[in-house]
Amino acid sequence: MLTKTASPTTITLWNGREIPRLGMGCWAIGGPFFAGDTPLGWGEVDDNESVEAIDRAIALGIRFFDTASNYGAGHSEEVLGRAIGNRDDIIVATKFGFATDPETKQAIGAFADEAFIRRSVETSLRRLKRERLDLLQFHLNDFPLEQSDAVFETLEALRAEGKIDAFGWSTDFPDRAARHAGRAGFVSVQHTMNVFEPVPEMIAVVEQKGLISINRGPLAMGLLTGKFTAGKAVGAKDVRGAALDWMVYFKDGRMAPEFAARLDVVRDLLTSGGRTLTQGALAWLWARSPRTFPIPGFRTVAQVEENAGALEKGPLSVDVMAEIDAALARV
Repeated sequence: MLTKTASPTTITLWNGREIPRLGMGCWAIGGPFFAGDTPLGWGEVDDNESVEAIDRAIALGIRFFDTASNYGAGHSEEVLGRAIGNRDDIIVATKFGFATDPETKQAIGAFADEAFIRRSVETSLRRLKRERLDLLQFHLNDFPLEQSDAVFETLEALRAEGKIDAFGWSTDFPDRAARHAGRAGFVSVQHTMNVFEPVPEMIAVVEQKGLISINRGPLAMGLLTGKFTAGKAVGAKDVRGAALDWMVYFKDGRMAPEFAARLDVVRDLLTSGGRTLTQGALAWLWARSPRTFPIPGFRTVAQVEENAGALEKGPLSVDVMAEIDAALARV
């Protein structure tokens, strides 16, 4: 599934390919979509700019892009398909489980039956212009454990049919990650992880089972870029302004005070070695475990360049990691 390599900033995937230990998350480039009046995207986007940013990421060595069938009601997959198509040197990961209407940009519901999964796979293949999905991930975070067996049996069948190369679960629950780790083709768990949320229980499962830890939210939805101040609010179509139970980093569209306090105590440590704050946050993840694989989001070439620049500097030192732990324990 995953092999630790000599370089701390490369990773060997389930297919034997060694790539830089950094992917790009494609939620934001999907543009706006909604559940009623509640925004689920990150605001308006320029597709030409998105394609330019993807091209720049590839030029800088990035070989892994993560999206989902519902991001932008399918628009994220379409943009990736336009930019990458069926290139065999690029790994494209997508997800299924949430249905959306591409015309109204509205969320319809969550589904996990075999017929839905198969329709979703065919739709993703068409949008992405791929002959096979490199990695297909179950997107329903808290789906009942006992009912998940049928889901992954379907994924095993799709793999046997050549529709997908590998599969995983996008979930923050360690027991869900562990349940299917023994299946042939189950190679990854995508979960929230960053300096503020080190999730030791999930990392223990990942390391014990030999999975890839795909880290969503590696920059805490933008807090760890340093671009937000206490008074700065997000736009009207930005999910970070929505009153959602899981939206912990932002309250009423502004940086949550408790996270602002945590950021203050780690800022100088993360920017050690000439790193930007963003690069330090990625370096923290690489130092945390040899199996972590962050996928920061992007919308611009500048964001891609800053993210990719972290690879040159590598993981944080053991001493700095210890100092960060101590600083956060005091907040």
